[in-house]
Amino acid sequence: MIHMNIILTRIDNRLIHGQVLEAWVPTVNANCIVVANDKIATSAMQKLLMEASVPKGIKVIISAINDVSDILASEELSNTRILLLFATSSDALRAYRLGVEYEKLNLGNMHAGTGKIKYSCTIALDPDDVENLTLIESFGVSIFSQCVPADKEVVWQKMLRLTKN
Repeated sequence: MIHMNIILTRIDNRLIHGQVLEAWVPTVNANCIVVANDKIATSAMQKLLMEASVPKGIKVIISAINDVSDILASEELSNTRILLLFATSSDALRAYRLGVEYEKLNLGNMHAGTGKIKYSCTIALDPDDVENLTLIESFGVSIFSQCVPADKEVVWQKMLRLTKN
């Protein structure tokens, strides 16, 4: 089931931060942010800090990946415009497999690290990321890189090809 009130699904390892709040929330007119992340969902302190950073009037829900599909389908969120955030491609894939269907996936920020190749100033992927994103795309999801709304959307496969040349 595609959750029609998800207006933006984004992978950003920083989750809720200035760029999301200042650029994305107003651009997509979101009034609810759902963070699907096991680590933060189980850390009361991190949860509190993240919730405190969001302006009043925007609902914030921080959930474990296994619970996010039920939360998104809940009556409580039926009239909201949801910005859904994942920290990693594996979280986005896991949630999709558990019933969180989305049509588009925005790659916002995926930090460099061991075994990762840098494809843009904000996107570094390892073979697992490429495999996860390829699987997500096979479900019919359109995947693109776009740091801020003013940037042009770059189809993620094109980003990979540009780097290989």
